[in-house]
Amino acid sequence: MEIQGKIKKIEETKTFGSNGFRKREVVVTTEEQYPQHILVEFVQDKCDLLNSYQVGQDVKISINIRGREWTNPQGEVKYFNSIQGWRIENLQPAQGNSDIPPVPPMDAFEPADNINDEDHDDLPF
Repeated sequence: MEIQGKIKKIEETKTFGSNGFRKREVVVTTEEQYPQHILVEFVQDKCDLLNSYQVGQDVKISINIRGREWTNPQGEVKYFNSIQGWRIENLQPAQGNSDIPPVPPMDAFEPADNINDEDHDDLPF
């Protein structure tokens, strides 16, 4: 599954327990008639995927929905859901990407009228 939207908030990575479990949360606001603020958590090595992203970027996040059962001290069974991200992609085009040359206008590919056929011989033999 995927969620698309604009990053509203990115939390710092938090570490839990003696085994070093890591979790980092991001809030994405969907762009639809009734925008939703969706909390997505990235765990363990996936926390580092958020390092190159910032608030305001349009992204697409690939997610898994997780559910678990918990019994409280009073013996009541409760259920919890979480949304875990495993991939994130930037949806905004790169700004000022100098690696890609500009596309010349179409008239650059049309033959020029002022070229004399006798003067324009580009055959290699």
